Amino acid sequence: MRLTLRVWRQRNAEEPGAMVTYDVDGISEDMSFLEMLDTLNEKLILSGDEPVAFDHDCREGICGACGVVINGDAHGPERTTTCQLHMRHFEDGDTVDVEPWRAGAFPVVKDLVVDRSAFDRIIGAGGYISVPTGAAPEAHATPVPKADADFAFEHAECIGCGACVAACPNGSAMLFTSAKVNHLNVLPQGAPERETRVLDMVSAMDEEGFGGCTLAGECATACPKGIPLPSIAAMNKEWLRATRKASRR
Repeated sequence: MRLTLRVWRQRNAEEPGAMVTYDVDGISEDMSFLEMLDTLNEKLILSGDEPVAFDHDCREGICGACGVVINGDAHGPERTTTCQLHMRHFEDGDTVDVEPWRAGAFPVVKDLVVDRSAFDRIIGAGGYISVPTGAAPEAHATPVPKADADFAFEHAECIGCGACVAACPNGSAMLFTSAKVNHLNVLPQGAPERETRVLDMVSAMDEEGFGGCTLAGECATACPKGIPLPSIAAMNKEWLRATRKASRR
């Protein structure tokens, strides 16, 4: 398979970037998208050019580091991570645009690499849970209704890749933040900090400069782990509850 790649190249955050065209051949349909980028970089290194910088780690769809925009779609044409997107989804002779996440809160570091540390600061604002350490408690010591457990596990699947932000026309981080809030707030272990958690995390999200949510729904469509759109409504409910409780103090 032979492809024409138009890749965003940018030396650093201060310098302007541009799309650069490369021809890549010898691509197997069984390659992942990242393996295809490896093939491109091998060609660039052998020709004495600087390879394309891109984030990756596990290459198993677990860590969420591999986010890029492919032909205008976060992670590409399939609802999966970039490292799990295979070249069989493209045709021989296709032209493929590869760009970094586009969001004000995700500044470009180099080429396809963006700074997603804003997510870390949102998580950090949530703090810890007040659960005593020591020996593991009995499995049934703190009963959790199955519906709550399923809800928590569904939201705990978020890998923080940032596809929701990249896909949102407003650059909003509401889906990510709601996943991190909801998976703890619904459990008994998260109850002591339930109000402060949602208030602090939403405040941190706003301070990072993410856009406002207008429920366009593109975030949930792009999420490789299937975090549902109603998650945002659940977090808004938690935020209103905590705001009203704080106002009565």
